[in-house]
Amino acid sequence: MNPIPVVILSGFLGSGKTTLLRNLVIQSHQQNKPLGVIINELNAFDVDGALVENVDVVDKKHHSLISIAGESLSTPAGIAKLDGAISTLLTHHTPQLLIIETSGSAHPLPLIDYCRQQSRIKLTGVLSLMDSVMLAQDFADGQNLVTDLQANLMQGKRDITNLLAEQVLFASHVILTKTERLSPEQTQQIGQALQKINPYVPILAVSWGKLALAELMQLPTYRFSLVEQLIDELKEAVEQDSAEASLYQMETVLIEDDRPFHPQRLWDTYHHYLGKQIYRSKGFFWLATRASHALLWNQNAGSIGLEQIGTWRSAILEQDDNGLTPEERRILQAKIEQHNGRFGDRRCRLIVIGDKAQLTTFTKALQRCFLTESEIQDWQQGTTFPDPWPKTTVMQ
Repeated sequence: MNPIPVVILSGFLGSGKTTLLRNLVIQSHQQNKPLGVIINELNAFDVDGALVENVDVVDKKHHSLISIAGESLSTPAGIAKLDGAISTLLTHHTPQLLIIETSGSAHPLPLIDYCRQQSRIKLTGVLSLMDSVMLAQDFADGQNLVTDLQANLMQGKRDITNLLAEQVLFASHVILTKTERLSPEQTQQIGQALQKINPYVPILAVSWGKLALAELMQLPTYRFSLVEQLIDELKEAVEQDSAEASLYQMETVLIEDDRPFHPQRLWDTYHHYLGKQIYRSKGFFWLATRASHALLWNQNAGSIGLEQIGTWRSAILEQDDNGLTPEERRILQAKIEQHNGRFGDRRCRLIVIGDKAQLTTFTKALQRCFLTESEIQDWQQGTTFPDPWPKTTVMQ
């Protein structure tokens, strides 16, 4: 069997990897080009896997989508899990392309090093996604990324700056995301700054994850010769980074509760407590004012998106005109009862990643956004709450 082409989607937290992946999966269905997908989520709560599976084109049940949760592909344990995942996927499928989405804190070196030793797969692309809004806000249109990297090299220091720069160095293509939020001049300045880090890599501006699948399927074999010296120089440092208990000084908190958020308090918390070192928060939640809507919370740096991704099963059952047969109602009720929540399957599950000091402050503020028990009683008796969130929301 000819080796299966592989494209790696690399990039920091919130750079748009899952948005791009979902778009590619939809294209594969429209064009009848079967994909294999492996998603790496550093946390046991597999948000990205759930979102991609929701597209209904690839699925976990039939092994065309496999999630590796709780272990980074920067670690030996993560690479071992990846090897097993590839074996499982290729046992059941022969995809035209295998896409591996790494976690936001994963360094590309170990994965690239693994791929160059394989005969079952052929690495063709390493797409490093760079959040242009984050680079504009936190790195002065990318200029500070270069100067901060130089300062780190002089001091023998490694932090997130090194990770971002090295994702560019190992890339076959750099993808600038969210460029629709910036001026063409800013986008150009960011591209020029990244070109100083890697003068040879093509830099593409992509909005809303719109990248042609056909172009990825025509990529030539990844040029390992360009990064062999980089691998030798950085391998020990990257292994040490990955061995640290707190990868790149980032910590993670999982917030779980079956109560809805108070919309006004959540709005106020976003505006007053979301600091620069809250790198990422993502998950599913519900608002007291929108009890039917299953919502996706998707925050990266200073921007946040709220997206309706479905309707809670409990809300469907509560509708008098839901059109369900008695058997369908019974099946739906059985699924709801598996959650053991006060409000059926409605619940909030958010992953928050950031610097420890700000993480504690922000997560405590988020937890104060849940309705109190007295507010729940008032709410169940018909009390309403102010809701400043737009019906369709992308905050910047």
